[in-house]
This record gives sequence, C-alpha cells and structure tokens, in this order.
Amino acid sequence: MEYKPVIGLEVHIELSTKSKMFCSCPAEHFAKEANTQVCPICLGLPGALPYTNSEAIDSIIKLGIALGCKIPEFSKFDRKHYNYPDLPKGYQISQYDLPVCLGGQWTLDNHKKISITRVHMEEDTGKLIHRKVNGEKVTLVDFNRSGVPLVELVTDPDFESPKEVDEFLRDLRHLVRYLGISSADMEKGSLRLEANISLGRVKGREDKRVKLPDYKVELKNINSFKFLQKALSIEIKRQSEILDSGEKVNQETRGYDDYNKKTFSQRSKEGSEDYRYMPEPDIPPLIINKAAIARIKKLIPELPKEKQMRFKDSYKLPDNYVDLLVNDQDRADFFELAVKIGKAQGIDSKMIASAMLNNNLDRSSSSPADMVKKLVEVTKKDYASQAEIEKAVNKVINGNKKAVDDYKKGKTNVIGFLIGKAQGYLKGKGEVGLVRTELLKRLEKK
Repeated sequence: MEYKPVIGLEVHIELSTKSKMFCSCPAEHFAKEANTQVCPICLGLPGALPYTNSEAIDSIIKLGIALGCKIPEFSKFDRKHYNYPDLPKGYQISQYDLPVCLGGQWTLDNHKKISITRVHMEEDTGKLIHRKVNGEKVTLVDFNRSGVPLVELVTDPDFESPKEVDEFLRDLRHLVRYLGISSADMEKGSLRLEANISLGRVKGREDKRVKLPDYKVELKNINSFKFLQKALSIEIKRQSEILDSGEKVNQETRGYDDYNKKTFSQRSKEGSEDYRYMPEPDIPPLIINKAAIARIKKLIPELPKEKQMRFKDSYKLPDNYVDLLVNDQDRADFFELAVKIGKAQGIDSKMIASAMLNNNLDRSSSSPADMVKKLVEVTKKDYASQAEIEKAVNKVINGNKKAVDDYKKGKTNVIGFLIGKAQGYLKGKGEVGLVRTELLKRLEKK
C-alpha cells in the first residue's frame, strides 16, 4: 500500500523578556542556581495574583504579523489543568479558544504554502532534574523556569516530508531571531519541537490526495532539527509497517531514542477535553486595538526572506553569499555599511562580500570603515610588473639548482620555497599568483 505522511507541528518559543509572564521574577533561567528566581506568583502559592507582561504580548503580536496572522481585538487566558510535579498550581495559564494570533501562512522554497492554525501565549513549566543523591536516584524540581513567557505555534497538517519540516523550522528560528523576540537556542531549551504524524493512504496515483487519517502520533521532546528529521523518518517506517500488517496505529505520545534509532511509547495522547479548560478568572481579557497593532508593526525590521531578495537584486551576489550574509543579522548590517563606505573609495560589494566570507576580514576589523581601509590598502598596493617578476624568477631558477632538481624529482612542495625566494628579490611586491605561474612555466621548460 502507498502512504503519504501527514505532519503538523507544535513549536514552543521561549521569549527573551526581562521578566516572567505573570510576575516580576527574572525570565533568564539558564544555568542559574535552582529555585532562586521564584516568588509566590510563579510558585502558585495561595492568594498570589498574576498580572500580564505587556512586552511578551508585543512580542507574540510581532510574530503573528510576520506570519500573516489575524490579530483579534479580543483575546483571553485560560487554565489548562493537568497534574505533573513541575506544574506548581496544578494548571498552566495558557490560551484555548481565543488566542492572540489566528491563521497565517508560510511559503517554502518549493512554493508550497504551510498554513498556521494559531499562535498563542502561555507560561512555561518548571524543570525536572534527575540525579543521584547519596547513591540513590532521585528527581528534583527547579521552578526557575516556571512562568517564563512561552509562545506556542501550531500549524495545519500540511507537511508531507521530514525535509519540509526541517526547512520550515529553520526559517522560523531565523525569523524570531530577526524579530529580536527569542534567542531560539535549542541547547538552552528556548526552542522546543513537537510533531504530530500519521500516514494517509493515497487515493489516486495522479493527484496523490489522501484522506486525513483518524489518528495521530505525537513526537515529543525532540531537541534538535537533525533528531526530528530522523525521528520522523523512523516513525513513518514504523507506522507503514503496522498499517501494512492490517493493524491500527495507536494514538499516543512517543519519544525518540537516537542511540537505538527508534521511537518509543511514553503515554496515550490526551485530547482537549482531558485538560478541562476554563477561563482564567484572575487575569482580565486582552483588548488589542488597531492602534496597538500599527505601533507594533512599525517595530518589525526587514525580515530574512525580504532581505535575501533585496541583496540578490541590489548587490548581484551569488546565492550562497546572500544566504551566508543574511543568516547573521549583525553580519548583514556590517556588510551594508561597508558597501556604503566602500562605494566612495572604489571598493564594490562583491569584493566586500568575498573579504568577509572567504577571508573573515570583518572579524579582524574593528568596524566596517576599518575593513574598507584594509581593502583599499590591498587594492592600491604597488605590485611588481611582469618584467620584474620574470627577472626575479630567472635569478631564483639559476641560483637554486638543488631546489629545481628536487622539483623535477617530484618534490612539488619546494614551490613555496622558490616563491619565497622570488618575493625576496621583489621586496614583497610580487602578486603571488603571477609569481607562481611564472615559476611553474620556467620549471616545466627545464
């Protein structure tokens, strides 16, 4: 039987705000001493009332606008109930039926459009730490992360391959970094990936349409793009084998074991009714008017895909140069300022891009102006003429018989020695490529 993967994503993005979502505790929790950045609000102690972090709301609206989402005027928070040791209140403040962002779309390189279902705001949970204490395995809880602002982005099940998933996630990480709303460092847990996957039988060989399957398997707690691609490929194979045998795939949550190259069952998958959602009574609804949206829209910088198109059109650079420059926002800004400075001094954009990407000249320069100054010095260097190079090469050939004989015997590494000798006669003014060419020409005649 022929199957087609049906994949949807749930992506959690930890925002880079100074304080937590509903209290004034610091949001930066990575590598901090456990349980030192907590208060009655994020610990869920009786009588503690939460209040909304406006910077976090601005950040999620930025992301929604960049993804083409609709920003409803009215939004609210809800309580999502479940019992787990890292959830001190016994519920998580999240959003259910009225999120901040609805709809939206993203276009892949193959022009396929991925629909965004919703982007909503919630608080992060605490973190479980597994270790040995006095020789005994124990699980400890660190609540520093509890209450940190967390954006959850949910897509429609539009992906048909692990490769499409990988491209979208890399684009998304690039986007949130350009927006300045998250570092999106997977190793620090500020970008977390979950994928829902099922297999649909292909109806017709021509249009390859599939009926949406009546089950889905959630792959959870994947900590890298590479592992997610592997986990999806392995899960596709596992599910196809089950369906081929005539059995039904269980709806469940599974993890990924990279050592054994397999997914494993963690628990049955919950439905929305299991969470007993209810409106959060302690936080007023969010009213997001057109003026607020217009204000936030002005804060959005030129985004990666827009910058890529402009760099290609304006600077006529090769695609790989454009990708490398745009991938690092600070480097892209450095490049543009260097181009502006270099234009008046006869240094073009291709020379600047090459100096940055091939020679890392920007890394050894204090500023774009400093790098342009170095390029001007190089390009205006008083090089030796062809006649002077030929004269110097003659002296080298005639004065270094042993090195010439060694070259004839196949010891080609002596060419560096001979170039150095020639540069000595030329007082360093020989263009290395021309000196090398002239030397090789003379040596072949010997």
